[in-house]
Amino acid sequence: APTDRRLLLRWDKSMTLLDRYPALAFVAPLAAYMAVGSFEPTPEVPGGQAVGLSIDYSFYPWLYIFKLLLTAGCIAWVWPRWRGFASRVSLLGPVVGAIGAVVWIGLCELNLEQRFLVPLLSWVNLDGLIAAGARPGFNPWEHWPDQPLAATAFFAVRLAGLVLIVPLIEEFFYRGLVMRFPVEQQWWTVPEGRSNRTGILLAIVLPLAMHPGELAAALAWFSLIAWLYLYSRRVWDCVAAHATTNLLLGLYVLATGHWRLL
Repeated sequence: APTDRRLLLRWDKSMTLLDRYPALAFVAPLAAYMAVGSFEPTPEVPGGQAVGLSIDYSFYPWLYIFKLLLTAGCIAWVWPRWRGFASRVSLLGPVVGAIGAVVWIGLCELNLEQRFLVPLLSWVNLDGLIAAGARPGFNPWEHWPDQPLAATAFFAVRLAGLVLIVPLIEEFFYRGLVMRFPVEQQWWTVPEGRSNRTGILLAIVLPLAMHPGELAAALAWFSLIAWLYLYSRRVWDCVAAHATTNLLLGLYVLATGHWRLL
């Protein structure tokens, strides 16, 4: 028995942080992204006011670049855990992503939250919840009119974040963790594409809290991607769909100048 105990202790010491806490592989990148994002300013509100800071709107590009670098570092750290998922991507992913782009842009342009929810919530002084979802909407060409190269470079960085970083961290969080966690105690052994009613509901409701200014679009879009995950049974199809939606959204904003969507 003493020998067995020593072997067990040695095995415990050899375990990495990700071995001990499997959820970290899915939580850490998104948590890093959101933590830095909570300091981002908007045109109306300086960033970091919750902790006594006043980050000027002009500083947004540098904060965004730092956010991407920190998140990319977290992705590199957890990548060995993500490689266990089937890496095949079907055509269905981009197709669903293109449909999702139309849904997201269309519902955002209707501005349903401002038209209907804000007047109702203002009666109980909760209309600030919708305003909390305002995006930075930073137009680099407007802020750097004499530096077109710098403006173009930052938009490329912004698009890279939308297409390469955000789809990875959100889809591995929602499909890799949220939709599998309620299925069984050892949730990390649950095969791709398997979930239950609780997991599906969480994967639709949680994004609403992260997109308070785009509730209608988030409800429709994340419901569509939850269906895709259950149908295709591949996280990477969801990543491809998310990347396609975000790419088309970025190009739409560039073409129309509706920077409030970014």
